[in-house]
Amino acid sequence: MLAFAVGLGAAAGAVLRYLVDQAVSRRRAGTFPAGTWLINITGSLLLGLLAGLATHHGLAAGAVAIIGTGVCGGYTTFSTFGYETVRLMEEGSGLVSLANLAGSVAAGLAAAALGLGIGLL
Repeated sequence: MLAFAVGLGAAAGAVLRYLVDQAVSRRRAGTFPAGTWLINITGSLLLGLLAGLATHHGLAAGAVAIIGTGVCGGYTTFSTFGYETVRLMEEGSGLVSLANLAGSVAAGLAAAALGLGIGLL
């Protein structure tokens, strides 16, 4: 039953990822993949928050599995991040590719740390 709930969470996360990416794409032109960047950063924030709540406030393992593995797993996307980073490089946008790579990793770690900190409160 938990596996089914994780699957439903993943489906919800994937739909949310699609909607967020579409909303960002409609509002922002340019080569930088802002939708994927925003999705992965907000997903990192949520995962950090979940870790803090689980570790220090006893958030149930089932909730962590459904939200963390399911929703966040369906919402965030390492494969699209990797593809977009390589595509930018192949298209001659080396600096944008590097900014995406470094900025995504740095901002993702910072967001996860912020979420963890909030979860510890």
